[in-house]
Amino acid sequence: MPGRTRAPRDDTYLTHGAPAERWARAQLFFDAKDFTAAARILRDLVDEAPARVGPRLLLARAYYHSAQLRRAETELRDILDLDPVEDYARLMLGRTLERQGRPEDAAGHLRIAAALGGDANRGAR
Repeated sequence: MPGRTRAPRDDTYLTHGAPAERWARAQLFFDAKDFTAAARILRDLVDEAPARVGPRLLLARAYYHSAQLRRAETELRDILDLDPVEDYARLMLGRTLERQGRPEDAAGHLRIAAALGGDANRGAR
């Protein structure tokens, strides 16, 4: 309808609760393939504990699956700064770069992932 505005989104449910509750909620949204809602929850969890790889990796996956590829790339590079031998993050970074049309940038990450024991053919989970 012309002239109609949307009501502001109430994210109270997404952001309410202890970190463990929000982590469980984010996993539920991710499993239900609501990657955008999962990312909203996970963004806060990552901001609260930036050194934790698990939430950051799930956030990168949520970004990847919701086609927020630049954000996924940023998270994956941050993970690799924390843990350079995280083979799945390396594989996902390669796949993310490929999906952005950057195969040359992806190739090195995919080779490293394979060398670290990650299967370069398994794709993004």
